[in-house]
Amino acid sequence: MKKYLLITLIISCLLMAGVYSVKAYVASSTNYRIQSDSINIGGGLGTTTNYAMQDTVGEIATGVSSSTLYKLKAGYQQMQEIYIAVSAPSDVNMSPAIGGITGGTGNGQAVWTVITDDPAGYSMSIQASTTPALQSGANSFADYTPVASGVPDYAWGIAATDSEFGFTPEGNDIAPKFKNSGTTCNIGSSDAPDACWLNFLTIATTIAQTTAANHPSGTATTVKFKAQSGASHVQEAGTYTAKVSVTAVGL
Repeated sequence: MKKYLLITLIISCLLMAGVYSVKAYVASSTNYRIQSDSINIGGGLGTTTNYAMQDTVGEIATGVSSSTLYKLKAGYQQMQEIYIAVSAPSDVNMSPAIGGITGGTGNGQAVWTVITDDPAGYSMSIQASTTPALQSGANSFADYTPVASGVPDYAWGIAATDSEFGFTPEGNDIAPKFKNSGTTCNIGSSDAPDACWLNFLTIATTIAQTTAANHPSGTATTVKFKAQSGASHVQEAGTYTAKVSVTAVGL
């Protein structure tokens, strides 16, 4: 009678997000940026070794006004702030279960949507809390090993004697290293489905970025997870968990 060791894979998706104030600008060149301008009388920039102060004189109808439908900040530099928001997906239960003796592949995915009015855009990164990322007590799946370190593999592939765990992002804003030419990652502009697989690190890996605001609709990035135990590999039974953090920041 053939015995099967079943492994349940769970991705715990943690979220790190918030509101970030950054400096926009109204004019720039290769040598300068003008952050704000105001047509008035007097004022300017004053500095000492201990402070820097920007002021203006002569404005009218300044301050904060609001109703049930809007909030208006009028006046010098009142609007010098931006917001960024990130959706929080549920934990991911990967499936199907993997036979510990016979091997197999478990898959799952989570979607993060970033919304920002930052005219400079945003950057989103992902990282695992442990190495290897996918663990069950003293047992684990090795982190995926791409052919070239730091460069995603276009096609997923592991040895029959190994078990490994990795990920790939998909979406309109994915980082250049995850785009491909149709056969090779980190080259081209395509986003082929289920392509460009990489290993998790305990330091941040950029998975999506853009240089423009996307308010109000936002942009979704899907992160696909894959764990595989080879046909000639014996994986101990257990519930394997990876804790993954995603961070989005304005640029």
